[in-house]
Amino acid sequence: MSLHLNRRVFIGSTGALLAAMGSGGLAMASGKRAMARVILDNDFAGDPDGLFQLAHHLLSPSVIIPLLVSSHLPVKFGGPASAAAGAAKAQELMEVMQLAQKPPVVAGAELPIASRSDWKPSPASAAIVREAMREDTEVPLFFAAGASLTELALAWLAEPKIGRRLKLVWIGGREHPGLAYPPPGPDEAEFNFAVDALAAQIIFNESDIEIWQVPRDVYRQVMYSMAELNELAMTSPLARYLKRDLDNMEAALAKIPGFPSRPSSEVYVLGDSPLVTLTALMTPIQPDSASSQYRLMATPRLTVDGHYEDNPGGRPMRVYTTVDTSLTIRDMVAKFRAGARPE
Repeated sequence: MSLHLNRRVFIGSTGALLAAMGSGGLAMASGKRAMARVILDNDFAGDPDGLFQLAHHLLSPSVIIPLLVSSHLPVKFGGPASAAAGAAKAQELMEVMQLAQKPPVVAGAELPIASRSDWKPSPASAAIVREAMREDTEVPLFFAAGASLTELALAWLAEPKIGRRLKLVWIGGREHPGLAYPPPGPDEAEFNFAVDALAAQIIFNESDIEIWQVPRDVYRQVMYSMAELNELAMTSPLARYLKRDLDNMEAALAKIPGFPSRPSSEVYVLGDSPLVTLTALMTPIQPDSASSQYRLMATPRLTVDGHYEDNPGGRPMRVYTTVDTSLTIRDMVAKFRAGARPE
């Protein structure tokens, strides 16, 4: 749900964007090599878990963040300009954090891909292609997505060569048969898939992009106690800002006619935070997300409702079965309390 539809989005000139991306975005400390470059893509105007993830990533010195992409929400939740609203929200968060260097923010398309034959690149997808096609760095590139896959699909359609130049870490998709059960209630497509089902099908069924998937059963495991969040907000201005945004979202949802009421809970699901775990919190030797578990399988085909069809000849992909929640939250809390990116 967007609470900031009237905020002005700052994207900056094309020249400024290219200059910032060419310099590598947030620079690493002198003499140290980044483990990864990470393009962050999220629906920043929606559930604040994306803002928790963004702040955590921005405070992680092992990664270079050359670009932030703000993706759209369903119109019924975010209105007609949720991507622009999310870009403004990301800018606001970075102002609160008082970062010395800020990666450029680009708003993506405001609607899902209409059809396989009816699409056009967006400013965000063009920026993704530019970063993926760089020849001046050997630092591996991840595309960390906590939203729909609209922008990555548009980028791949525009320039398929990016497929072998990045890895996708995606918070999204249903549970895999034999690995987990769906949550209680009606059988519903997973949210990030449903925002743009065609985009997800393009990435899974057509592209050659390597996928690290964190499906719904796994991202729901990353729970943070509200009592702990309240305690952290008393000592961290950043956590206080994020908690206020969470409270505002809950209040706004309660006012939407027909929106299902939600019972009071003592936890908040930081569903997008595995993006930090899998790209920034890697082992120093043979870098990998060694404390989280995954199954290696052939990439299945995605159906229109988000179910999986076996595809024995598909390229290998990781499907995470657990994420190191303890490491993720402990690291986030420590960085939020410190309040600054180490130099």
